[in-house]
Amino acid sequence: MPPSAFKDFTVTYRPGERIFSEGEKGAEFFVVQKGRVEIFQEQKKGRKPLAHMEKGDFFGELSVLLDVPRADNAEALEKCELIVINSTVFDQMIRSNIEIAVRILRKLSLRLLETTQKLQSVQGTASAENADASAPATMIAEEESAPPLEAAPQAEVVEEEPLQGAYLETDDGEQHFILEGDTLTIGRFDPVTGLKPEVDLSSVDINRSVSRRHAKLQLDNGVYQLSEEVGALNGTLVNNRRLVPGKPSPLNDGDTVHCGSVQLKFRNKT
Repeated sequence: MPPSAFKDFTVTYRPGERIFSEGEKGAEFFVVQKGRVEIFQEQKKGRKPLAHMEKGDFFGELSVLLDVPRADNAEALEKCELIVINSTVFDQMIRSNIEIAVRILRKLSLRLLETTQKLQSVQGTASAENADASAPATMIAEEESAPPLEAAPQAEVVEEEPLQGAYLETDDGEQHFILEGDTLTIGRFDPVTGLKPEVDLSSVDINRSVSRRHAKLQLDNGVYQLSEEVGALNGTLVNNRRLVPGKPSPLNDGDTVHCGSVQLKFRNKT
């Protein structure tokens, strides 16, 4: 289903116009077509910004999925065009744009993971407090009288040297993305999920053509393998050859990589 099919569901908001408020009931969520939206909470000390949404981002989806009141506020930072999605057109939306569906799953999975980690942390704190209460007095006294840690030595300032190892650089050679680690995600920071890829192309992707989670680099026996992630919309190419999602392609020094409209050069100087 092409984006033009949602023309009838597009609503324009003026700068500073409130889209929804905390505690309101809502039966729709929003996808940003143009402009920027701020998600925030109102506290005694003033407004607390939570995220800025831009083209391709969505918010307010829990009202459709769970039928719960709004948990925060949304306001247009500038003139915005938003697609208003209710339960009737939700199925059509996720069928036409798989990235939306994948990001919703990631967001809900992250919330579940955070809840699990918080429960584990509370349980661990309770166990530690019980253990401290039963510890011998002599042990507590020894811990309190432990000598202070020595300050870490200051790092020596050295002159900048030519880049070594593996990295991606922009076509003009002005920006470099150092590849550190065996598994790296290429994409853009996602305010919807809070996920930031190891290789964040937000600063060079003027046209917003790179998906939030676009591709993955995997180091295998000293060779970096590039594969396109599920849900990436604008394609990934190596030396002008389109990659099949999920199928890795080895990279060699000097290879040209396209993520959407962003052109990069792979370098491996070991």
